[in-house]
Amino acid sequence: MPRAILVVNGPNLNLLGIREVGIYGCDTLETAEKLCRDAAVKDGFTLDFKQSNSESELIEWIQEARDKYSAIVINAAAFSHTSIAILDALTLTKLPVFEVHVSNIFAREEFRNYSYISSIAKSVVCGCGIDGYVYAVQNAIKCILSAEKVV
Repeated sequence: MPRAILVVNGPNLNLLGIREVGIYGCDTLETAEKLCRDAAVKDGFTLDFKQSNSESELIEWIQEARDKYSAIVINAAAFSHTSIAILDALTLTKLPVFEVHVSNIFAREEFRNYSYISSIAKSVVCGCGIDGYVYAVQNAIKCILSAEKVV
């Protein structure tokens, strides 16, 4: 299995740092990517970091991940609360999934309190700002390394 992690980001995350800074903070998605990449490289992993506002593009990336990556870190953003299609794609990869949200989805509007992805995620990190991405990547690496020891 490749030592590679896919980080997938959903709609509006390209506007981190300028949208609703009271909720999401001032950090950008580019900063989150750099932090994730640094964490991955430190442990000998590669990392692909992608963002799309299109549900179909996210599903395509997830479907293609099966043979290229060891784990998926995902911030599906609003699609977390609505997309059974993304849940199905993640499930079909049979890869470990690590969910991340910049804000605390449980302290927000009621409709954001449920995430379809959480039902299959190995872990859910929320409310930690962009540091949550690093925690999710580190957790993915620990999971992958543990699985390598078992094999």
